[in-house]
Amino acid sequence: MKRIVCALMLAASGAAIAYPGMQQQMVQPASSVDLIRQLQHPFAIDVVPFEDANGKVVDFSQYQGKVVMVNMWATWCPPCVREIPALERLKAKMDPKDFAFLPISIDAGGKAEVDAFLKSKGMEDFGSFFDAPQNLSQVFPLDTIPATFILNREGQLVAFVRSFVDWDDPKAEALLKGIIEAPVAAPAVKVAK
Repeated sequence: MKRIVCALMLAASGAAIAYPGMQQQMVQPASSVDLIRQLQHPFAIDVVPFEDANGKVVDFSQYQGKVVMVNMWATWCPPCVREIPALERLKAKMDPKDFAFLPISIDAGGKAEVDAFLKSKGMEDFGSFFDAPQNLSQVFPLDTIPATFILNREGQLVAFVRSFVDWDDPKAEALLKGIIEAPVAAPAVKVAK
């Protein structure tokens, strides 16, 4: 009798949960841009090298003074490839004196593999950077791509998203312009290793 009463009470309340993690999930945001997490304070990131289109070693310190949008992607990642046209359109809306867009491929085959892929898709002008050895995993989690990390003018991490985003959404441009127009950031928090 006790079991029947308990079962009826749980069923009536709608609170029956068979396993951890089966709780009712939050409603999806109206815009994928809402998935971008803005941090409460900036985080300093270590200087880690990667390569530009010419094979020259570069790092984020070369872009200080600009807001930098780092998009980690790979040719074998359908959502990554799906983002490329919208990322290009967003980049075209931004002023290059204030903003740098750095798409960085983590393809193991490096530049040769990426260039062949982009040519096959008619996207030869997509100016990718390269991190075949995934050195950037020292500062960014690369277990999920596409992943986008936004650095303020001081080169500090201020926002990120580890998911596909519809970069054509006007909210994306507004978010970036808000970061560009933000006053100089407070000193960054250094993550202990």
